[in-house]
Amino acid sequence: MPDADYFSAVDDESAVAVIEAGGPERAGLDVIFLKDIDPVVAIAQVEAVMSGCSYEEASRRPRVGQLLSSEDVDSPFVLTVSDTLCDVLVSTSGTDLAAAAEAWSAGGTVVGLDAATAAVVLEALVGLARRARVADLRLYCWWTL
Repeated sequence: MPDADYFSAVDDESAVAVIEAGGPERAGLDVIFLKDIDPVVAIAQVEAVMSGCSYEEASRRPRVGQLLSSEDVDSPFVLTVSDTLCDVLVSTSGTDLAAAAEAWSAGGTVVGLDAATAAVVLEALVGLARRARVADLRLYCWWTL
């Protein structure tokens, strides 16, 4: 099972530097630990559900799962999370979060993800996004296979 640890950093260069540090936690960054929430397909689906657009539109937005680390290594990878998703996460209400969790889990992009688990994942992402916004940081994913 791949690990997908979402974290905040000042910029792309700082985000990629977590590879040398051994991960975002070892680098002392704000991080949430998620398994099987892939930073390309699953996160684009979250963005589509939460922003009211199609998956295709969400997946084409700037910084959606953009690989920052070298393509020449098997793992770990550092990928971007879109600023649009961060904006949506920061501004979401509890009611919107529950509806998004229900819709995301029904989409089937993450095997075995029910609405309750989706809500926990989204709450964690909302918290990370809000802390990042206050500190003027961006969101990233450290993905290990």
